[in-house]
Amino acid sequence: MRKISLIILIIVTLVLLVYKLSPVPIKQLVKAVSTSFNNIDKDSLTIASRVNTPLGYKRSSYPEGGFEDYIRNYKLKPFGSKIINYDDSEYYWQKGHIGVLEIPVPKNGLQQCADALIRIRSEYLWDNDRKDEIGFKFTSGHYCSWSKYAAGFRPKVNGNKVSFSKTARADFSKANFYNYLNLIYMYSGTLSLYNELKSIANVEDLKIGDMLILGGSPGHIVMLADEAINTNGEKLFLLFQGNTPAQSVHLVKNLDDDIISPWYSLKMDAVIPVSNFTFYNSKFVRFK
Repeated sequence: MRKISLIILIIVTLVLLVYKLSPVPIKQLVKAVSTSFNNIDKDSLTIASRVNTPLGYKRSSYPEGGFEDYIRNYKLKPFGSKIINYDDSEYYWQKGHIGVLEIPVPKNGLQQCADALIRIRSEYLWDNDRKDEIGFKFTSGHYCSWSKYAAGFRPKVNGNKVSFSKTARADFSKANFYNYLNLIYMYSGTLSLYNELKSIANVEDLKIGDMLILGGSPGHIVMLADEAINTNGEKLFLLFQGNTPAQSVHLVKNLDDDIISPWYSLKMDAVIPVSNFTFYNSKFVRFK
């Protein structure tokens, strides 16, 4: 990142020197340089096509059809779309995002930050005929799978005690799948994901679909949405998030680095400001 900043500083210095000699051509040069650092394609409607890579970087390759490819090519609403709360009101702050994902926000208000990522992962598994892999732990630690729910098993929750019994008829429909997700939203969250999911120990191992998480109440979680790499092996990532109250899932800006925004350079054990939340003592996790 320092190398990029140094290159930019050198370019700006040269621009200022040349401007004194020939102001007309330099205006054209400044415009060209500014355009080269424009990381946003406002006419595009997927994460990968909406955001260009910074100078010196190219997108990392992933197998077609995998979860990483699914996330990278997730559909976006038209540029300029606002973040909308579950009750159809506008979120009070609209300056921290550069895209809104095409994912509905239920009117029940349950689909908050962790829930939105749970939904995206579950829909990927559903769409790829991997339904038996859909399952999450409650904050209490009890595991609740889609397959058992679809077979009619329902939890009885009494404080931290949970038991399951067959109290409903079998229903493997898509509509019932979303009933299942509503149940998960109620009893799971950042804390359960923090405790349940595999921790990523090295920043070099991070990939699309991994999540930066602070488990707790309140906690927060964001997902790595795309990845770019340079010849030195340095990686940059895009991030998206849901939020509380339940609202549009959105691709966030990097408010700390205008040059590479919306890309982020991520580090382990670091303070990481993301939109209107700052992560302290957080970790990275990965869905199983």
